[in-house]
Amino acid sequence: MKITDKYINTGNKDTRSGFGAGLLEAGRANSNVVALCADLTGSLKMDAFAKEFPDRFFQCGIAEANMTGCGAGLAISGKVPYIGSFAGFATGRVYDQIRQTIAYSHTNVKICASHAGITLGEDGATHQIMEDIGLMRMLPNMVVINPCDYNQTKAATIAIADYSGPVYLRFGRPSVPNFTPENQSFEIGKALTLQEGVDVTVLATGHMVWESILACQKLAEEGISVELINIHTIKPFDKKAVLESVAKTRAVVTAEEHLIAGGLGELVSGVLSREMPTPVEIVAVDDLFGQSGKPSELMEEYGLTSNEVYEAVKRVLKRK
Repeated sequence: MKITDKYINTGNKDTRSGFGAGLLEAGRANSNVVALCADLTGSLKMDAFAKEFPDRFFQCGIAEANMTGCGAGLAISGKVPYIGSFAGFATGRVYDQIRQTIAYSHTNVKICASHAGITLGEDGATHQIMEDIGLMRMLPNMVVINPCDYNQTKAATIAIADYSGPVYLRFGRPSVPNFTPENQSFEIGKALTLQEGVDVTVLATGHMVWESILACQKLAEEGISVELINIHTIKPFDKKAVLESVAKTRAVVTAEEHLIAGGLGELVSGVLSREMPTPVEIVAVDDLFGQSGKPSELMEEYGLTSNEVYEAVKRVLKRK
């Protein structure tokens, strides 16, 4: 069976809508779930939750630091707060508050960050962020999740309500292929093997999972056997799954919509350099800010497509 037959795109959907659907379900299942937003309710698809639970929704305005502190206070009082903004504002603008009142204090706050990466598109570099995974995974106590499509984002949003501790949940604005199972369960920290192979391991996260599926199909047509793993949780990192795969393939490609610095590729390279030295090629953005443009154009411009994954596999195989 072709991998593209197994993982069929059932229609493009934005992952922020997956978050909105998951938040509503989490709210229905747990009366302690509350939501806070920094004047971006529509953009983060938090409308349905706000309408159904008006006494559990707090519009904080364009005051992200205050929202972060309010979320920490609600967590201390026994609530399960989901605080929402654009990724650039939810991390970089309020890093001190996250570090002190959430991560250091180990408060049960879910930082929900939409419009992450380059695919925010036309709003440009001031609103795009490609360093957020690095910022958040460096914080002790912080879980970092980067799901790949609508269904997985919805499942992750529901799952984090039952996790006690700080979580950074990253998702996006553009409509992307929706290919993972509907009503799936989501296990924090458990990588998902989408295809087994013996020649090379491809570790992908977020929007780059689908691009990697397309690359795998092209490589299979050339007789190259790829083991493809969806790293939806950056932290805690599923080191066991990765090392078991790499022990077979002895070559790795990572793919992410993020800077090389602080991202999945550097994380994987660090683990392998310590435990199983292996050739690694990284598909990511190299030390650049974004710019204004359509998401698909920006993915092409910054080298974040299936073709770059394909070419990276070809390079790493020469280094085995």
